[in-house]
Amino acid sequence: MSAAPFHPDVLGTLCGLFRARVAATPEQVAYRQFDEARDTWVSFTWAQVAAQVARWQAALAKEGLVPGDRVAVMLKNSVEWVIFDQATLALGLVTVPLYLDDRPDSAAYILNHAGAKLLLVEGKFQHRKLAEIAGSTPALQRIVSLAAPDNGLANWSTRFVVAADWLAAAAAMPVPERHPDAGMLASIVYTSGTTGRPKGVMLTHDNLLWNAFYASQCADFGAHEVFLSFLPMSHTLERTGGYYLPMLIGAEVAYARSIAQLAQDLQDIRPTVLISVPRIYERVYGRIQDGLAKKGRFAGMLFKLAVRVGWRRFERAQGRAGWHPGLLLWPLLHKLVARKVVARLGGRLRLAISGGAALSPEIARVFIGLGVPIYQGYGLTETSPVVCVNRPDSNVPASIGAPLPGIEVKIGANGELLTRSRCVMRGYWQDDAATRAMIDADGWLHSGDQASVDAGGHYTIVGRLKDIIVLNNGEKVPPSEMEAAILLDPLFEQVMIVGEGRPYLAALAVLNEAHWADFAASLNADPRHPAALRDPRVAKALVQRVARQLGHFPGYAQIRRVYPELEPWTLEDGLLTPTLKVKRKQVLDRYRAAVEAMYADFAR
Repeated sequence: MSAAPFHPDVLGTLCGLFRARVAATPEQVAYRQFDEARDTWVSFTWAQVAAQVARWQAALAKEGLVPGDRVAVMLKNSVEWVIFDQATLALGLVTVPLYLDDRPDSAAYILNHAGAKLLLVEGKFQHRKLAEIAGSTPALQRIVSLAAPDNGLANWSTRFVVAADWLAAAAAMPVPERHPDAGMLASIVYTSGTTGRPKGVMLTHDNLLWNAFYASQCADFGAHEVFLSFLPMSHTLERTGGYYLPMLIGAEVAYARSIAQLAQDLQDIRPTVLISVPRIYERVYGRIQDGLAKKGRFAGMLFKLAVRVGWRRFERAQGRAGWHPGLLLWPLLHKLVARKVVARLGGRLRLAISGGAALSPEIARVFIGLGVPIYQGYGLTETSPVVCVNRPDSNVPASIGAPLPGIEVKIGANGELLTRSRCVMRGYWQDDAATRAMIDADGWLHSGDQASVDAGGHYTIVGRLKDIIVLNNGEKVPPSEMEAAILLDPLFEQVMIVGEGRPYLAALAVLNEAHWADFAASLNADPRHPAALRDPRVAKALVQRVARQLGHFPGYAQIRRVYPELEPWTLEDGLLTPTLKVKRKQVLDRYRAAVEAMYADFAR
């Protein structure tokens, strides 16, 4: 029996997927995005997108680019991102995504390391970044901008062009016919590693296409789905899950305007599928908690009851609990509490995928209990990216779920999660040593994450080999779980636990300014005065506040000192990765004196 038309064996490549989708549903809406000039949402059919892809192919070909050449893209999520990527792939070129808000030095490193010959940018914000690195990217032959040029790029004039002019100049050019194959390189994605320079992950058409296909088997997806895309497309989770997967199933994708406008976009688009990192759910959870604090004790009690009954309802649906009289309260609790939370997310969300980092079980419990169907998964850029995910009929929120069909997973030495499949990267660009260290002779990729597996085949990440903190008494502590627990308290915006080789654990913490004002005032400290952060009363109260969040952890896994700050750790100051993960080494370097001070009194 022959394979279905949207099976990877038939499609062959990512550009084959695009051609098949255009042929199958040319007049169906493919994408929606907000047009600022017209102040309205605009739709694009598959046929309209295909026509634009052909224009971009001609312009790229006119540049003399040949199969294997690298071209970079620094755009916000948009239909233009898709058009550029598909034009690139059809010509056998290699897409190198850059984060829109990446630092100039990081962007310059990636452009140079990849040897990118062309760069597509958004507008003046990126122009200013380029002006800082002018002359330091010799391989770059052309910069194409969707917006008009910035005067700061005068010395780029021979290479700089506005997209509309560039496309018009190639209007008479024939579109070259090239035939990429499944094994060709499709993209080099630079990992946002928390230490050192990023490494270029080489992903083939085969890698990405099969990962999207395997993921499509994990839920009852349909062409009626509407995805709201806001996780950067430079992030491989969004690339595969929010771009190639919707194309495979024929779904519509709407591009959010910004994180700041996400709440309104959820109301406008009313998505059925949402892919996110935990930080977004944490922010929504924080706003809910703030709202409850203002409403009084009864509202809080009603909310907790709704979560408790809703969670029992979920456990019963999963076959893990029986009927309980409390379930009779659900219709009323749904009307008074749960329905309002679901409505904030558009009202028709069927699948809320969380990946990229661990989601707190408590936050998952709250959302699931209120009827928001969150499914945690796990993956790596190096695996295209999804390895495991929970399913609608088998959802253990504290776990990362079961492996995708076609993907092998096992627990190796030191409890390390290993995986092997056709989704595993070809290797790291120009770094054979790093490739050999990551993928062994039998093809198993070593994730660096420690995991356990239950009788039902659900895997759980329990720590990271390199991030484990070993106290001077030999006790081993995985800091990420403790940090996630502390962040459930809205007073804390960012936290990093320290203590390697020390007698006890301590924490560096960025406090929420609004909550800090109330917290300081409750201790008769002036929140506007910098000295208040070093007040002994504040120090003692912060340790107590953290202890409440860590009550269920072992006795040795407790925080004895907290060093508070109000200035957030950011991507711009080099303390966060573009996916908002804390760069532990860089933060430790920044606060080395503060860390030493937290342990000084113990040494005396």
